[in-house]
This record gives sequence, structure tokens and C-alpha cells, in this order.
Amino acid sequence: MWIYDKKLQYPVRVSKCDPMMAKFLLEQYGGADGELAAALRYLNQRYSIPDKVIGLLTDIGTEEFAHLEMIATMVYKLTKDASVEQLEAAGLGPNYAQRDHAIFYTNSAGVPWTASYIQAKGDPLADLYEDIAAEEKARATYQWLIDMTDDVDLQDSLKFLREREIVHALRFKEAVEIIKSDRETKKVF
Repeated sequence: MWIYDKKLQYPVRVSKCDPMMAKFLLEQYGGADGELAAALRYLNQRYSIPDKVIGLLTDIGTEEFAHLEMIATMVYKLTKDASVEQLEAAGLGPNYAQRDHAIFYTNSAGVPWTASYIQAKGDPLADLYEDIAAEEKARATYQWLIDMTDDVDLQDSLKFLREREIVHALRFKEAVEIIKSDRETKKVF
């Protein structure tokens, strides 16, 4: 079903070791509005959505996994040369004590990812509006992350991700109009 191209969707560069920024980026790795939750939400919702928009959810859900890979790469690059003291100062001491430099699905506060982050109502409009909101929340988080770093290389990758969230929200809005049009034509609500 998928073809995996063994390269990142967009290049990830960082210009310095910055464990604190890595910690903040974990919000998009394992947070409620992060990439893992988005990917799983959209791929799950495909099973209760009209055929006309299944492909859209599949495409965007798959792309979210590519974004997850980019975030993991950012976190890795920002921490790979960090000392234990730097990790502790950034609040990553508990992660280091449990996993060394390995990444785990948590948000920036260290709260583990949970399946309760995935919303699926079974009503196409309700689910699509939830998806639009999720993309807008991710867009806002990316903007705040951009604002939190002076690393122009990292900002570049984060700007790419922010723009993809905008595109996804627009695509979901288009899907809402398709569903609404079908409901009006068939007089089904």
C-alpha cells in the first residue's frame, strides 16, 4: 500500500546542540496535537468516511508519519552531542535515566502518549471538523516552536511543517464541502 522513500520529506538541519529545544519539540512527537496522534487519527477515520474522501485521509495520515520522522530527526540532532548535565538542565534527565538518548512518545512535559488523543466520532462532518481543528492546533504549535529558537536551520524545517499543516487544514475544509454537497443532493443529514 505504501512506498517508503528512504529520505526525509524535507531536509532537517540544526546548527547547534540544544536539548531544551529538543524537549519542546517532543510536543509534536508524542503530544495530543502532535504528528503521531494525527497520523493514527486520520488512518483510523478512513473506515467511517465516504469513499470520496478516503484517499485524502490516507494521504494526509501517511504524510503525518513523514512529519513524525522529521521531528524525531530534529530531536536526535539537537541532543546527540548533549552531555548528561545538559540533558538534566533541559528537564530530560528522567528520559536519560530510563532510555539514554532514545526518544519516547511523550509530550514536552514528559507525559506519555495515549490513544485517548485520537478522536473518531464516525460522523464524517464531525470527524473532518476535528481534523481541521487538529491541523490548526499543530500549525499554532509549530509557530510557537519557530518563535522559541534562533537556529535558522531548524526554523526552516519547522516552517515547512507549519505550512503543511495549513495545506492539510485546507484539504479537510474541501472535504467538508464535498460531504455537505453529497448530503444536500441525497437529502441525508
